[in-house]
Amino acid sequence: MLEIKKILIANRGEIARRVIYSARKLGKKTVAIYSEADRDLPFVEEADEAICIGEPHPLKSYLNISTIIDVAKKVKADAIHPGYGFLSERKEFVKACEDAGIIFIGPTAQSMEIMGDKASARAFAKSVKVPIPPGTEILNSLEEIQRILNEFSFPILIKASAGGGGIGMVKVEKPEDLPRAFEQAKSRAKSAFGDDRVYIEKYLESPHHIEIQVLGDGKGGITTFPERECSVQRRHQKVIEESPSTFVDSDLRDKIRNAARKILSELKYKNAGTVEFVVDKDKNFYFLEVNTRLQVEHPVTEGITGFDLVEWQIRIAEGESLPKEDDIRISGWAIESRIYAEDPLNFLPSPGEIKELKEPQCTKFFWDSSNVRLDIGYKKGNKITPFYDPLIAKLITRGKDREEAIQNMLKALDELTIEGPKNNIPFLKSAINSSLFREGGYDTNFIPLLRQQSKQQ
Repeated sequence: MLEIKKILIANRGEIARRVIYSARKLGKKTVAIYSEADRDLPFVEEADEAICIGEPHPLKSYLNISTIIDVAKKVKADAIHPGYGFLSERKEFVKACEDAGIIFIGPTAQSMEIMGDKASARAFAKSVKVPIPPGTEILNSLEEIQRILNEFSFPILIKASAGGGGIGMVKVEKPEDLPRAFEQAKSRAKSAFGDDRVYIEKYLESPHHIEIQVLGDGKGGITTFPERECSVQRRHQKVIEESPSTFVDSDLRDKIRNAARKILSELKYKNAGTVEFVVDKDKNFYFLEVNTRLQVEHPVTEGITGFDLVEWQIRIAEGESLPKEDDIRISGWAIESRIYAEDPLNFLPSPGEIKELKEPQCTKFFWDSSNVRLDIGYKKGNKITPFYDPLIAKLITRGKDREEAIQNMLKALDELTIEGPKNNIPFLKSAINSSLFREGGYDTNFIPLLRQQSKQQ
């Protein structure tokens, strides 16, 4: 078995602090890398070592593979944890780590290559007989789309094959909107991913976004965890997550966990990952994609199972056997609210200095006896800059049941004060306290329905 002694964290903010927490628990030293814009953030102070790697723009810092590898060699790091975002799903980064003799705490480059492209991921799922949404292969021209339109009823989705995070995804309501939507999807995909390939997928009415957390040993062994409900989204990006789901019954839970296991066992997946599904109103489920990394919403799974997923990422990278699935039990309920520096009316980013910060009574970066957890990347006086994702923190609560988790969340949101940049706390309060959320069973139309409901009151 390998022994990792020092981990370089190729990320920033709250996820860097989260990795430091679990690494320290295991007796590992940590190295933070940071851009000039982040030098005053807490993760820089908390790591055992910290090195500035460049200018604020990600291409000159957190996305600069050669510089990160050079720093890892210089500080003699045994391993690199990529967090999420940035280089976490870049096969080139995995190969660079391998070439340098550095352990990458994550999956293989091969897994990323297959699952990083939505078209190949769909083909892989289909090959192991896991259902995928009705759709097409890659479409190169508007004329190709026009020829197959009679195979689909509207609405449809045009999706970027290399996409992620909802980028390059355009919903088309009627045929006359196709030319504009096709060009828009290709343009966004080219800008975001350097790859303008797109395909059509049937839009499912009243869909639920359900995902399964997995751990893999790289030999075909897969451990799955209970589902996460991730249907509260703006711009196809998650805002509130919970586990378990009010919509998923035990039969559906078993089916989607088995489907996730089937895909990743065949892939011989290693380390942490998430298999995402869309489930229609009749509880038919379809494979969407595999996120070959840790997810932002991993704390809700930790909240109902007690497993430290970052700790297990490190242990698997060292060669330890997977935890047994029979030991994973659902205990209570957990909810996560993502706290963004954004205008709650239009969800546009709102950078600026945090002039006041009051935190609720809570634990940080994992659970103790408290039912409130705050994973936060900033402190008072720090600036939210326009260079990175505007996520300030994640507020996670749990309870013996869903109602208690909701009450704990509403109380914690009341106690959390952030002054300076606009933030979405008012939206989160209204969303979680709404009848739509409290009654459960909501789908990805949640936010439009909530806005409509608010206008009618």
